[in-house]
Order: sequence, then C-alpha cells, then structure tokens
Amino acid sequence: MTTSNPTPPRWLKPMNKVFLALKRAGIGMKDLPVLTVPGRKTGKPRNTPLSVLEHEGQRYLLEGFPGADWARNVRAADGHATLTTGKRREQVRLVELDPQEALPVLRLWPVRLADGAKIMADAGVVEAVTPEAFEAVAGRCGVFRVDAT
Repeated sequence: MTTSNPTPPRWLKPMNKVFLALKRAGIGMKDLPVLTVPGRKTGKPRNTPLSVLEHEGQRYLLEGFPGADWARNVRAADGHATLTTGKRREQVRLVELDPQEALPVLRLWPVRLADGAKIMADAGVVEAVTPEAFEAVAGRCGVFRVDAT
C-alpha cells in the first residue's frame, strides 16, 4: 500500500553514514557508488551512497523517496555532481527524465535492484516490488540519467 507522504526508514541515514565510514576506512564497500553534490542551503559537499542502474550503455539514479535531499540538491545545482565508484571519481551532470522517458528505467529497477526496491515498498513508496508498481511512481520519484562531463 502506497502512502501519500512516504518517508525513508529511520535507519537509512545512519546506515548510509556507516557505509561511507567503512568506505573511507578502506574496510569494505569499495565499489559503493557515492554521489557528491553541494548542499542547496550550505553549499557544503553532501555524500550519498546510491544504487546505479546501468541499461543500454547509460547509467541512471532513482529518487527513492519523493523529496529526497540528494535529489533536491541535484536540482538546485543544475544537475552538476561528482560520482565516485571505487577509485574512479568523475564529474557528472544528472539529467532528470520526464515521466514518459522514465518508464523503461522504472520498470527495470525492481528487477535489477531488488534490495533498494524492497526498501521503497516497505516504506510505502510503491505498492509492490514489480515493474508495474514502479511505473506508477513516474512523475513522483525522479529518474536521473548520469552523463559524464
């Protein structure tokens, strides 16, 4: 059952901090994709570990919760960000797809990234972990294409 104002689980932000700390310490999570974007209010770099979907030579990010801070920061920064995966750090531009363009990516999300999709379902963002349920969030949860700059 979807909720009108779904919120991330309370454990998500602390868990992201743990993931980032492990990555910095070199203990694990070496290939964890991390998006860095200036905060929309402070301008300070904000790091967020995210799942990246690769499809037909393109990479995509999904705003897992409507109004997610990282997505709001990306929009305020005109899409300019840094994506770090392993030792590869690249300047990127995130281009938000219109809802119709986003449909094929949304349909793939629960198939390819089931763990993240389950978090969205548990929080009430989507009805189920199915392509059809993810199609239903088109226009509510932003889908961003990652373009190298």
